[in-house]
Amino acid sequence: MALDEATAALLEQLAASGAQPLHELTPQEARDRSAAMRGQTPPGPDMEAVRNTRVAVPGGYVPLRVLTPPGAARGVLVYYHGGGWVLGGLDDFDTGGRRLAQRTGCVVVMVGYRLAPEYRFPTAVEDSWAALQWTAAHLTELAGAPVPLIVAGDSAGGNLAAVMTQRARTAREPAIALQVLIYPVTDCDLDSTSYRDPANQLMVTKEAMAWFWDHYTPDAAARLHPDASPLRSGLFYDLPPAVIITAEHDVLRDEGELYATYLVKGGVPVLHQRFDGQMHGFFTMTGVLPGAEAGLDFVAEGIEKHLAAE
Repeated sequence: MALDEATAALLEQLAASGAQPLHELTPQEARDRSAAMRGQTPPGPDMEAVRNTRVAVPGGYVPLRVLTPPGAARGVLVYYHGGGWVLGGLDDFDTGGRRLAQRTGCVVVMVGYRLAPEYRFPTAVEDSWAALQWTAAHLTELAGAPVPLIVAGDSAGGNLAAVMTQRARTAREPAIALQVLIYPVTDCDLDSTSYRDPANQLMVTKEAMAWFWDHYTPDAAARLHPDASPLRSGLFYDLPPAVIITAEHDVLRDEGELYATYLVKGGVPVLHQRFDGQMHGFFTMTGVLPGAEAGLDFVAEGIEKHLAAE
């Protein structure tokens, strides 16, 4: 299926701007461009409370933003943002976090894990784990009652969310009720069919993903570790149910769908949808791409089904 009209128009606008490809930028230049684009995102809905805090980790702190929607909390959702482990932060996903909180009735804990190349793998993993443990320890305080704990993330954040479920399974805590993976990075293989398809070289290209991996995990052997490539785990049983989104025109499509397949084979309930006509990144483009609303609908409905069953 061809790209939807809104996506095609956005890509034409970006091409006309003459902006350099991501893989030709330094990390700081890429961050500056990302910050400039943030102004195009409309503000999110008002929350009952917004609290910034931080978790101490070796060598520093991990900032957290706790978004509490009005009404009784139905769950607590720990969200790991995308950006290839190099870009992004709490402000970049503030609108998305607020919308998730509003639509799901969950307290959303956004995690500002430290970024590469200043902090390479496995720093993001360890920061994410520290944030998850902090959230689990404060679950009743955050929600006002014992509620399900959910992990979620988009792209590199989806990678971290998947890794968290595997680590929690090994550690036997905390108990994660659901994982929400939005076009996740699950493998370091850059030669899959979706990577080689010219129709998928859009906002995130094969060259861009190589750029991200080179900054995050320059050691090729380290990329094979399940904490970097959760698809390589080989252990897909006894993991929480999953809600998974993939995009038709995305270099990461195949690895996300293969991860969903492995989960199903491991006996894990999976709710998956490939969004036709969409590219990588569509979920977070609120107010820019109509597909973002459809993606949020799917995630909110998937969470609702699980919470209702709980």
